[in-house]
Amino acid sequence: MRKLIAGLFYSIDGVAEAPDQFQFDSFDDDLGAELTKVQQITDTVLMGRVGYQDWAGYWPTAAQDGDFADFINAVPKFVASRTLTGPLAWSNSSLIKGDLETFVRDLKAQDGGTIAVMGGMSLVRQLLYAGLLDELMLIIHPVISGANRRPLFLPDGPTTRLDLKASQHTSKGNMVLTYGLRAA
Repeated sequence: MRKLIAGLFYSIDGVAEAPDQFQFDSFDDDLGAELTKVQQITDTVLMGRVGYQDWAGYWPTAAQDGDFADFINAVPKFVASRTLTGPLAWSNSSLIKGDLETFVRDLKAQDGGTIAVMGGMSLVRQLLYAGLLDELMLIIHPVISGANRRPLFLPDGPTTRLDLKASQHTSKGNMVLTYGLRAA
């Protein structure tokens, strides 16, 4: 069974939306090394519509001198959307057809490496609450965003127990906390 993971940049005041507006000055080599480890084990990416549209507008034409640009442009990407229609323009991108949770269960049952959710807060939330997410990495930056107050977790969402699997403090004060879904 393949592992499904997600990682989100987070501010101290709980903002996970638009991290490019608050994380730029706290990104350090330690954090880069952690994210490179994730990239090295990932062979499939799941994205939400908003993340896909943002990233598809940037990464295909980004300078190809970075490892992440090379990775994200080449990796197979499956996009969850109720409004987009195919075919998708960004290389190696496909719309998820049918029920999302069934699609993800089937994908996890196939041979392959790790599946990573990137660019999709609501997608992370749905997969976590459905019990399909194996690991959630919260990368907490030492900043109060003050804007973009869209929460990752809904106030009326179900109680979901997690176990801390790993923690790391980086040189610029980031906390990388990796949680696993607690077995029932």
